[in-house]
Amino acid sequence: MKLCYFDAFSGISGDMTVGALLDAGSSAASVISALESLGLGATYRLEKTRRQGIAASKFHVEGGDNRKHRHLHHIVEIIDRSALTAHARETAKAIFQKLAEAEARVHGTSIEKVHFHEVGAVDSISDICGAAVALDLLGVEGVACSAVNVGSGTAKTEHGVLPVPTPATALLLEGKPVYARGPALELTTPTGAAIVATLAREFGSLPAMTVRATGYGAGDRDFPEHANVLRVILGDTSGAAESTTVSVIEANIDDSTPEVLGYAMERLLAAGALDVTISPLLMKKNRPGSLVRVIARVEDREALAQTLFAETSTLGVRLYAAERRVEARQIVAVETPHGTVRVKVAANGAFAPEYEDCKKIALETGLPLRQILAAANFAYLKNKS
Repeated sequence: MKLCYFDAFSGISGDMTVGALLDAGSSAASVISALESLGLGATYRLEKTRRQGIAASKFHVEGGDNRKHRHLHHIVEIIDRSALTAHARETAKAIFQKLAEAEARVHGTSIEKVHFHEVGAVDSISDICGAAVALDLLGVEGVACSAVNVGSGTAKTEHGVLPVPTPATALLLEGKPVYARGPALELTTPTGAAIVATLAREFGSLPAMTVRATGYGAGDRDFPEHANVLRVILGDTSGAAESTTVSVIEANIDDSTPEVLGYAMERLLAAGALDVTISPLLMKKNRPGSLVRVIARVEDREALAQTLFAETSTLGVRLYAAERRVEARQIVAVETPHGTVRVKVAANGAFAPEYEDCKKIALETGLPLRQILAAANFAYLKNKS
């Protein structure tokens, strides 16, 4: 799968996104042609520049019909009338839908009544549609993003001076890893936040991939602290059906009872952990203890770490990133003399009856569990042949 990774170490905006994607190899002529079909009256150009010595591309949107306010349906109509491909149109509309939901929450109104201010301007419409077209031209099938540097301080908006991140940006990045570093400025705009909040399937460190291209989209200013660019990395992921970055949370515990640890495991799984294991340890001072290891989605890491603190006696945890790969699999239902059992079947031919189905039948019939498992295995092999 072709993956696009946004490295937002200096934040992300719409024009930085388009610039980075064009810098990574998307056709500038094709993107500009598609944007001209929006009928906004704007002109577009790509400037080659530098930020702290790094060569980057700056995408400019100039002029156009910048009416004061637009509603979501106005923008949807503009997109639907354009020459964008069907996939690019749906991508752009999905991003604006996400923006509308955030703006509606900020202003306490409905999506239909939301007035788009800055994000309804010609440059924002062009940036979002340009990003959708550029991703489509590159054949990107999946998007991931780093933790997002949102900046700090205040920003001037249509609603006056607001704290950074602005309310819409903060809502769009709910549940996503963010931080503030560098100058006291707005580094991540609502447009940039909406793009990654809509498209990114995961947030965190760079996923495992074979790198095919990189690109840099320049921001407006050149900071002395760091290069003000958005980096895009394009690459091919592994052939695994599921290959993603996960967070591993660990704690060594030597003063909790088995009951407490068992309950903690249940709470962690209920809170969204992908897996929880408890292993015996011999700790310092020759104390027997337990290693609790939690595998979590990146976005669930902090919540699960807090659950581990709350439900056990540990005073510290270790957190690190790991790659998780899962074989392609499907579920096949088979009929046994005792009832229906689901069987998990991997792409490599391995299979296993679903334990919970077999357990339920065993309890209902009073038959040994191993007999139900054997019957399910036999039924699957018989159907396969």
